[in-house]
Amino acid sequence: MSILKRFLNSRNSNPKGEMNFLDHVDDLRRHIIRSAVAVLAAAIVVFCKVEWIFDKIILGPAHSDFISYKWFCALGRFLHYDAFCLGDIKMDFQNTAVTGQFMMSMSISLMLGFILAFPYVLWELWKFIKPALKPLEIKMASGIVFWCSLLFFMGVLFSYFIVAPYTINFFGNYQLSPMVKNIITLDNYYDTMSNMLLALGLVFELPILVYFLSRIGILTPEFLREKRRYAFVILFILAEIITPPDMFSCLIVFIPLYILFEVSVSISGRAVRAKKKRDALKE
Repeated sequence: MSILKRFLNSRNSNPKGEMNFLDHVDDLRRHIIRSAVAVLAAAIVVFCKVEWIFDKIILGPAHSDFISYKWFCALGRFLHYDAFCLGDIKMDFQNTAVTGQFMMSMSISLMLGFILAFPYVLWELWKFIKPALKPLEIKMASGIVFWCSLLFFMGVLFSYFIVAPYTINFFGNYQLSPMVKNIITLDNYYDTMSNMLLALGLVFELPILVYFLSRIGILTPEFLREKRRYAFVILFILAEIITPPDMFSCLIVFIPLYILFEVSVSISGRAVRAKKKRDALKE
């Protein structure tokens, strides 16, 4: 029976009857409202310090003294590879709209508010889905909020401290001609940063997605191993796109992403074995 049908047939609002469609919609609305309130509360906290956050965090990778640049240089000295020491970044920003800076502060607050409130949003989603699951499925999803939140934050941090510095440094300093100066709009810089943070935060949820798809029989470790060469190429191209054009810089990004894929393959194998064991016990 599908999850949707269980929502419509199995979530009891009281011992005498079952919830109808409007009851489910109303229940979902309450979970959405509580999630929105949590995001808004976190956004208000961020907004109170948004100037400092914008200068020190959002613009952090645009400063030559950003901590990641120091880490990269230290690693370069250790490996005797100077390419890890990225050049001084020179970026000039401009605002092209009357309300641009104020709207930017609102966008930053909401984006960081969502990131900070992400575990609570997941918790509300889990509370809505949980009544439709069977006891065995609930056991399978034990710790789902913790692991999803952990992977999401790992992806955000990886993007901020590893991917963003390379990306911002390379494209901020790239010039077709010395006569053309890079003057970057705030919107463009912020969009680049926020897209990287949220995108890699979601990409790092891959093991969770693979686990559940494997438990329901859609994915198998054999399929993932068969497509490993394609995953290798795709991840390498992705790493090459977002890093400067040298092999070692590319590997810094590629290796964690490929490890994530291999972890997903291992998780898929465990999920399939658990599924087969469960089916055997039923028989």
